[in-house]
Amino acid sequence: MIVTQSLEKALSHEGITLTEFSELVLRLLDYSVICREESQVEQNLYDRFLRVEALVQDYLSVLHIRLLHESQFQYIRAYPPGAEVPGMHDEQYQPFNSGLRQRLGQQEIAVILVLRSQYDKSLREGAVDDHGQVLISLEALSIAMHNLLGRALPEHMLDRKKLFSRLKQLRLIQFGAEDDVANGDAWIRIRPMIVSFVSDEALSVLKEESQTDTKDTELERVEAALSRD
Repeated sequence: MIVTQSLEKALSHEGITLTEFSELVLRLLDYSVICREESQVEQNLYDRFLRVEALVQDYLSVLHIRLLHESQFQYIRAYPPGAEVPGMHDEQYQPFNSGLRQRLGQQEIAVILVLRSQYDKSLREGAVDDHGQVLISLEALSIAMHNLLGRALPEHMLDRKKLFSRLKQLRLIQFGAEDDVANGDAWIRIRPMIVSFVSDEALSVLKEESQTDTKDTELERVEAALSRD
C-alpha cells in the first residue's frame, strides 16, 4: 500500500493516473514493444511513457526487466532477464521461461534473420528512408531466403499470411492489406526494430551458415542465438 501511494503521488505530478500507468506497463509486458507510428493507441502510450520513463524503468527493474528506448525511431522494447540487449550486458540474471520471450517457429526465425540481413545490406547501401525503414519486394526476400538458407516462403497462402501477420505483430515489418502478401509482386517495409530484435551473434551465425551446405542442421545454431534475445 505504501509503494502504491508513493507511485500514485509521483504519477500525479505528471497528470497520470495509476490506471493509465498500469495500462502502459501491461502493454509493454504483453506486446514487449510499443511503436509510436503503429497506431493511435501506441502513439498515446508512447507519449505517456515519455512523461514517466524513469518511473517505468524503476518499476520494471524490480523484475529485472530492461527497456530499450530508441528515441530516433520512437519505439520501446522490453527485454526479460538474461536477454541480449544492444549496448547492455546482463551477466547476473540468466534467461528464464518468460512471457516476454518470443516463441518462434523455425520458419519465422529463418525469415526474421534474412530480413535482418537484408536490412543491414540496405543500410550499408544507404537505401533507408527517413523513418529508418527498408523497402523490399517479396520476390527479393524469396531469393534471399533461397540464397542464404536454401529455404522458400510458405507456398500455401494461409500459411504465408499467418507468417507475415506474426512479423507485423512483432513490429518488424509493415505492409498494406493482408492479401498483399499473397501477391508475388508485393512489397513490404522492414522496420528498424529488426536491429534490436536480432542480435549480431545470430546474424553472424546466419552468415556462417550461408557459406555451408548444412543449412537445415545449422539453423538450430541460429535459433539458439536468437532465443537468447
